[in-house]
Amino acid sequence: MPGHFEPVSGGGAAVALDDVEISIIRSLAVQLLELIGPGPGGEASDDPLAELFAEGPSEPPADPVLHRLFPDAYGGPGAPSDQTSQAELQEHSSEFRRFTENDLRAGKRDDALAVVRTLDTLTPVGDGGAVLKLTPDESVRWMRALNDLRLAIGTRLDITDEEDTDLLYRLPDEDPRKPMVMAYLWLGGLQETLVETLLP
Repeated sequence: MPGHFEPVSGGGAAVALDDVEISIIRSLAVQLLELIGPGPGGEASDDPLAELFAEGPSEPPADPVLHRLFPDAYGGPGAPSDQTSQAELQEHSSEFRRFTENDLRAGKRDDALAVVRTLDTLTPVGDGGAVLKLTPDESVRWMRALNDLRLAIGTRLDITDEEDTDLLYRLPDEDPRKPMVMAYLWLGGLQETLVETLLP
């Protein structure tokens, strides 16, 4: 089980993590929570219906990581190139974002928070570290959160395709990006093995 998730009987997954690994994942999840920010109004609303129908932003986020986590719904490669069509696509994207981004942010907040909470319940064993055991529902939340963390780190590292990933393996140890690269690759391994535990 060291370094990768394994399925557990009855569903779910487990992985052995040392103290440093627990600290890294928790820190990254907290940073993601801070980046995503609080819900509409900053705090939980006393009126769930008002929160349900609250409109979100219509403009894409300025931060490249948030833009990667909450991309435009329309446009991108293969989109029409004439100005009229581009303006229409932007209008549709803005409208879509207005009614969906709050829910998307809430979902990503919940997933990152689930990571923090499960890590906070761990009981250290032996020489430090612990075995993290996830229920099937927690496994799905972890899978989504790991994906978001990798998207965030990958955006900061300017990773756009597989060639960029290959270059990361050849970075010299003195490169200041090396720790972030190692976290990106390690989280990718965790995510891949967690996905395998969820397959039928």
